[in-house]
Amino acid sequence: MSDLRLEDTVFEDLKKTFSSISDRMEDARRDLKGTDATAVGESKLVEDVQDFADEWAYGIKQLGKHTHGAVKMIKKIGDTFGKLDLDLAESLKTKPKGK
Repeated sequence: MSDLRLEDTVFEDLKKTFSSISDRMEDARRDLKGTDATAVGESKLVEDVQDFADEWAYGIKQLGKHTHGAVKMIKKIGDTFGKLDLDLAESLKTKPKGK
């Protein structure tokens, strides 16, 4: 291997963290979507609570999509870094001619 080194665990830890965030966002979105606003009583307040839950559910869904995209990018970065590391190591093995 070359001197260019970054532990694979860094990328694995990042993927786990972002995957966990994505999963928790989805759980929160489901909870908000299933909110029973009738418990607040007054009809206008019920409507406002439902609107709030719907808007937050949409926002959380978008955040979840972005964290899922981040997981894909982290994987791609890790794969690319690993390939570059191997390429660099190989290039260091071959000595220039005449030396």
